[in-house]
Amino acid sequence: MWLRTASLEDLETISAMLSETWHNTYDDIYGHEKVAELTGTWHSVPALKQRLTKPRSEFIVCDDGSEIAGMAFVSQVDSETSMLHQLYVRPSTQGQGVGKMLLVEVEACFPDVRKIKLEVEEANDRAVRFYEENGFKRTGMTPDCGVKGSGIPAVKMEKVIW
Repeated sequence: MWLRTASLEDLETISAMLSETWHNTYDDIYGHEKVAELTGTWHSVPALKQRLTKPRSEFIVCDDGSEIAGMAFVSQVDSETSMLHQLYVRPSTQGQGVGKMLLVEVEACFPDVRKIKLEVEEANDRAVRFYEENGFKRTGMTPDCGVKGSGIPAVKMEKVIW
C-alpha cells in the first residue's frame, strides 16, 4: 500500500468507500436512512471535489493498486494549527495499519504546524481509542460534529506534534 494525493478520477471510488465505511460504523447508532442522508451530503462527489481544491489542504488516499483502502483530509487553520477533517479506512482493511499510515502523513503535511485538532463522533469508541493511542488528548465536546447543526455529538481532540 502506498499514500498519494487524491485525484478527480478517485472521487467516485472515495465517495463509495466513505458510504460503505459510514454505514458499517454508524447504521447501528443513527439508522440506515440518517447515515445515507449524511453520506449523500458530506461524501458526495461534488462535496469531495470542493475539498480537493481547497487552499492549504491535503487530500490523501491509501491505495493498494486495486482499491482505495482509506482516505484523509487535513487543512491548515493558522500558522500553528491544522485540522483533520476526515480519516476513514475501508472496513475490510481496518486493523492493518492504514489509519496509522494516513495519520503519520497528515501530521507531516504542514511542517510549520505544531498541533493538529480533530472532532470524532463520541459513540465511535474504536476511533476515539485510535486517536488516544496515537497521542491525541480530549479537549472538549461539541454537539455538532463537522457541520453546525449536524446534531452529531463529538469529542474534540488535539495533539501537539512538535
